[in-house]
Amino acid sequence: MARRTKIYEGKAKILYEGPEPGTIVQYFKDDATAFNAQKKDVIEGKGVLNNRLSEYFMTGLAQIGVPTHFIRRLNMREQLVRACEIVPLEVIVRNFAAGTMSKRLGIEEGTQLPRPIVEYCLKNDELGDPLVTEEHIAAFGWASQQDMDDILSLALRVNDYLSGLMYGVGIKLIDFKIEIGRVYENDYPRLIIADEISPDSCRLWDIATGQKLDKDVFRRDLGSLTDAYSEVARRLGVIPKSQVTKPTLIN
Repeated sequence: MARRTKIYEGKAKILYEGPEPGTIVQYFKDDATAFNAQKKDVIEGKGVLNNRLSEYFMTGLAQIGVPTHFIRRLNMREQLVRACEIVPLEVIVRNFAAGTMSKRLGIEEGTQLPRPIVEYCLKNDELGDPLVTEEHIAAFGWASQQDMDDILSLALRVNDYLSGLMYGVGIKLIDFKIEIGRVYENDYPRLIIADEISPDSCRLWDIATGQKLDKDVFRRDLGSLTDAYSEVARRLGVIPKSQVTKPTLIN
C-alpha cells in the first residue's frame, strides 16, 4: 500500500489526502485530551466508537437535508470526507447550562436554558479557543453576515435533530459543538457541517440518572470513557446491544 500524504494532525484525528481530488481521509485516534490538551491519555477503542457514531449522525443529518462533508466510512477508524475550507469558528449550541457557561454566569449545571443559546469561539488552540461575538466575527472577516445567518440555521437544525434522537433513547443533549466548512459548487459558496459529531463534541446525560455519557467522564475522572461511549452507541443501535465494553479493533 502506498504511503499516504498527511495533511494535518490534531488532538483526536489525522487527515490524509483522499484517493480522489476534493476528498480527504479522516482517521480517528484513540487520544483523549481535555482542558486545551493539558490533560492527555490514550483510550483504547475511543477512535473506533467516534468514527462509527460520527458516521451515524452525519448520515442522519444528510437524510433530513442538512449538508455535511461525510461521504462514506472506509473502515473502523477512517472515513472519506469532502475537502472543504474550514470557517475558523467553533459553533456551540447549549440547551442546558454546563461547563464554561456555568462557570462564567454562575448558573447551576443542568439548569434548562430559556431557549437554545448559540455561542462562537475562535479556533485557536494557542489562545484557548476564546469566546467571540458576532461583532468580532464581522470586524475581523472570519465570516460574512450571510455566513452567520446560514451557520445559525445549520446549528439549530442539528440541535433539533440531535435533541430528538437522543431523547428517544433516554439521553439529554446538554450542549454540543460543531465546525462549519465552505465548499464551492459552480463557483457558488455553500456551508456544510464538517469535522465530527460524537460524544467528544457533545455533552450527553442519562435522563433518568444524570449519568454523564460524554468526554466529561474523562475530564472529571468519572469512570471508563469507552464504557460511556459504548452505552451511547448501544442505545442508538450503532453497536449490538450486548456489546457495552470496548469494540473489537479492526483496521
